[in-house]
Amino acid sequence: MVLSLNYRRPANVSRDSINTEKSGHTDTSGGAESQSSGSSCPYGIPDALSFDRIISGGTCPPVTTREFMDFLVYIEHDAENLQFYLWYRDYIKRWSELPEREQALAPVWTSEQAQQARNEALTEKSKKLNNPAAEQVFKGTGFDSQPKKNPGAPNPFNTPPRTPSNEYRDSMSPSTVGWSEDGSTVGSGLVHHQKTTANAFEKVGAHQPFTIQPYREEISRIISIYLAEGSVRYLNLSDKERAALLKALSITTHPSAFKDVVATIEYTLRHQAHPNFIRWTICNGNPPRQTFARGLGIGGIIAGIVYGIVITLSGANRGWRTLAFLAFFIGISTLFAAWKGMCVVLHGMHHRHLRPWELFASDDSTSEYDLKKNSFDSLGSTNSYEDEPWVAKYDHRNVFRKIFDREVWIQEPALRSIQDTIFIQALITAFIIGAILTAIFLAVPAGHKF
Repeated sequence: MVLSLNYRRPANVSRDSINTEKSGHTDTSGGAESQSSGSSCPYGIPDALSFDRIISGGTCPPVTTREFMDFLVYIEHDAENLQFYLWYRDYIKRWSELPEREQALAPVWTSEQAQQARNEALTEKSKKLNNPAAEQVFKGTGFDSQPKKNPGAPNPFNTPPRTPSNEYRDSMSPSTVGWSEDGSTVGSGLVHHQKTTANAFEKVGAHQPFTIQPYREEISRIISIYLAEGSVRYLNLSDKERAALLKALSITTHPSAFKDVVATIEYTLRHQAHPNFIRWTICNGNPPRQTFARGLGIGGIIAGIVYGIVITLSGANRGWRTLAFLAFFIGISTLFAAWKGMCVVLHGMHHRHLRPWELFASDDSTSEYDLKKNSFDSLGSTNSYEDEPWVAKYDHRNVFRKIFDREVWIQEPALRSIQDTIFIQALITAFIIGAILTAIFLAVPAGHKF
C-alpha cells in the first residue's frame, strides 16, 4: 500500500471545481450538500481513517477528532475551518428539532437567490474598482484612467497628498473583534458583537435582519467571529462568497444560507487538512527523535562503507566483507523510516511520542489540557496558543529529553497497519540497496595494502 499524501491546494477553491466533486446528496434540512468521497478515500488513505469516520468518532487515538483539532490548531494554524464545520453540523441538528412554526419564520435560501446574491456581490466589487473618488485622486497622474496627452502633464510619480476622510480614519482605528470567553462582548470588550455584525452587513449593502427568526442571536455571534473583517477566526473565503453569505443571513437563518460556504470549507477539510493530518499522524516520533534517527541511519551507512573499504584493502578473506551488509541494512532501513517520519525503535513497540501539548497533561481529570475546550467552542476566542504554559515548558527541555520523551501506545489499528507497511518497505529497500553495495565490495580485488 502506497500513500500519496503530498497533495496541497489553496484554501480558496473555485466553485466549479467543488461542484464537480459533489455527490449530489442534499441534506433533508436544507443544509449544504455533502461531499462524500465514496467507498474509498482519496490519496491512498484507508476507509478506516476516512474524514467521515474521524468526524463521527469512529476512530481511536491518535486519529480522533480531538487530535485532528489539535493538529489544525498547533501545526496547520487553520482550525477555524473545522470549528465552523462542526458548528454547522450541530446547527443543522438543532434546526431539525425546532417546531415547524419556528422554522417557517426563516425561509429556505434557494439556489436562484444564492446566484443573485453572488451577482450582486460581483456588481458591488466592480463599483468599488471604478470608484469616482479614486479616479479623482489619481487624475493627472500616471495612474489616471484617461491620462493627458499634452507635454506639460505633471510628473506621474508626484501624487498630491490627501487628507483621509472620517470614514477612512474610523476604518483604520484599532479594534479587536471576536466573541469573548464569557459570551458578553466582542474581543476585549470594546466593541459589541451586534455592532460588529451590523458593520459587516453594512459593508456588503445588506439590510439589518429580522430578530424574530430562530437562532438570530447565535448567527450574529457567528458573523462576528468567522465572517466580519478582522474577526478572531476569520474564514479564508473569497469576497464574493463572504458577501453572498452575509446577504443570505440578512434575510434568513435557515441552514441552507450556508450551503455554498460550507461546501468550500468541507472541500478544504477533505482534500487538504485531512490528508495532511493522516501524514502527520504516521510520524511516531517528534522532530528531535526523527533527526536523531536520520543521524543513526547515515552513521550506519558510513560505517558500512568505511568497514568495506578497510577490509577490501587489508586483503582479508572475502567472507569478512559480507559483514558490511549488516551496517548497510540497519543504516538504510533506519534512514528510510526516518525519512517517512518514523522511528523503527518506537515502531517495534507500536508506540509514539506524546505531542508537546500533551506532555504536561497530568493524570488528574481536572488538568488544564483535559479541561481545555476553547478549540471545540464554536463561539470561543482566538486560536492563538503562544501564551499557553506548555510552550515555555517545552522550550526549556533539553534536546536529550526531547529525543527520549514519554511514549504512549498507538490504539488505532488502521494507523498501525500503515506504519507496518512503511516498515516493511524500509526493510525491502534496505535489503536491495545493501545487497548491491555489498556485492560491489565483494567484486573488488583484494588490496593487500596492510
